[in-house]
Amino acid sequence: MAKKEVKFTAEEANIKHIGFIMDGNGRWAKKRAMPREYGHKFGADVFEKIMDYCCHMGIAAQTFYVFSTENWKRPKKEVDSIMRLLDNYLDDCERRLKKNDVRFIFLGDKSVFPESMRKKMIDIENNSASYKYIVNLALNYGGRDEIVMAVNKLAAEGKTNLTEQDISSALYTNESPELDLIVRTGGDMRISNFLLWQSAYAELYFTDVLWPDFKPSDVDAAVENYMNRKRRFGGV
Repeated sequence: MAKKEVKFTAEEANIKHIGFIMDGNGRWAKKRAMPREYGHKFGADVFEKIMDYCCHMGIAAQTFYVFSTENWKRPKKEVDSIMRLLDNYLDDCERRLKKNDVRFIFLGDKSVFPESMRKKMIDIENNSASYKYIVNLALNYGGRDEIVMAVNKLAAEGKTNLTEQDISSALYTNESPELDLIVRTGGDMRISNFLLWQSAYAELYFTDVLWPDFKPSDVDAAVENYMNRKRRFGGV
């Protein structure tokens, strides 16, 4: 996409990695007297649009909080609906990998998913490994769980006296740039176990907009807010 078609480029904004906590699907559906699953379907469509827009901005990496380790506590009907949407999206991913120049990486423990879904995830990761833009999809993901996984992995390799770099290199996001900005929709002001290690110095942006209503112009608003901040990283 040409530069004039986006309000800011990633270079202008100095953003290499943006994370999205996609909240509000259920409330969006409830406002319309529809089941929560209806909101997840619309939310999946919005994810596609926002991902494309961020790629057009030139943002090197995006991470979307799709399904947390805690989301299994939701009603079975809702979880089953989300899993069906995910399975269908995996099929779509395989058809458009090259077109979008997007490299998909699935963050989280894949072992809980059916074998057919795990195979699709692994195939997508392998088949998109050479593409330009990283899109991390956090599935069965929790920030604390990720840190525990990383430390256990390093311990199994016999490493002691760990450094921050050791842990960073063992995380699911080890191939992504440092996280710059987290955007949470839906009005809640917390990060809900999302990228806990990576968010140490990330800027946080909260909006009342529910995820199914989230638009590229809302990305612009978040990025503009980010650009007006001074990141000191503990300095002055």
